Amino acid sequence: MSDPVTILGIESSCDDTAAAVLRAGGEPALLSSVVSSQTDLHAAFGGVVPEIAARAHAEKLDLMVEQAVAEAGIGLRDLDVIAVTAGPGLIGGVLSGVMCAKGLAMGLGLPLIGVNHLAGHALTPRLTDGVAFPYLMLLVSGGHCQFLRVDGAEDFTRLGGTIDDAPGEAFDKVARLLGLAQPGGPMVERAAKDGDPERFALPRPLLDRPGCDMSFSGLKTAVLRLRDRLVADQGGLHAGDVADICAGFQAAMRDVLAEKSRRALAGQSDLTGFAVAGGVAANQTLRAALQGVAAPLPFIAPPMALCTDNAAMIAWAGWEAYRAGHRDGMDLMARPRWPLDTASAPLLGSGRKGAKA
Repeated sequence: MSDPVTILGIESSCDDTAAAVLRAGGEPALLSSVVSSQTDLHAAFGGVVPEIAARAHAEKLDLMVEQAVAEAGIGLRDLDVIAVTAGPGLIGGVLSGVMCAKGLAMGLGLPLIGVNHLAGHALTPRLTDGVAFPYLMLLVSGGHCQFLRVDGAEDFTRLGGTIDDAPGEAFDKVARLLGLAQPGGPMVERAAKDGDPERFALPRPLLDRPGCDMSFSGLKTAVLRLRDRLVADQGGLHAGDVADICAGFQAAMRDVLAEKSRRALAGQSDLTGFAVAGGVAANQTLRAALQGVAAPLPFIAPPMALCTDNAAMIAWAGWEAYRAGHRDGMDLMARPRWPLDTASAPLLGSGRKGAKA
């Protein structure tokens, strides 16, 4: 297993179609990573439409694979392993990726590795920073939010998670409530820069309860009621109102994630670092707060291109599984749900029903 291995990663779990080529076995080298976003396809609907996403994946996957291989400067016959997201996610998109990977693996006679999308995020710090086990990972995105103690490539312990909306989902919904464009996270962050986070008193859900579980549905509802009250009192929303609401919402999200991170880190003296990944990790206010909580442990935040959905993380997680002896056959199934920690009880509330629960 000391010889270099060239791995093709394929990702299609939500609304990004991605492919990447990674050379591992020594010092890892990311030879290519390409992503085709579907943001424009879903913009008019205020969220991701599963049927549209699945069709777009089916149309783009072969093109993304072709582009990734070409940018890597190799041919398909130079690949050694095919790794693909097999879940969790929107089932149509996951199925598109799995079928594409099966066809490539069968046609080229290569090993096939089905990867848990969440494991891809959780193991990214090992690709980017060479982090040793064990470390604490906060996955925070539009589809999921959970604290994971990572003790091995297939050894995850969930310390807490959201029982309803994921943070990215809450950002998107708040943006829609305020008439901002999608995706909502960057729009809310941009508006918040000009706002006063102290003007409106928004709740910090579950901070009065022990543990690391989170809830963001009530925070979103509080924004809805605040918006309706302002509209009723003054006949509409002013630009300053929108900025102040965004700043207050972002501050509430920051406070919850920071405090829950403190609790997740408490009493764990053997950790090598605190890592964060997922699209919401792009928010600079949240990232700065989490970095402050991590001290004196190293704080690891992968580059933005590897925080959001990408195929490089799938290739790396595939490599971790491959060198551990894992192989999948042509009976590999696409899974809409696939918890990393199978020993912990399912999270309560609607959050566990989501695309990446």
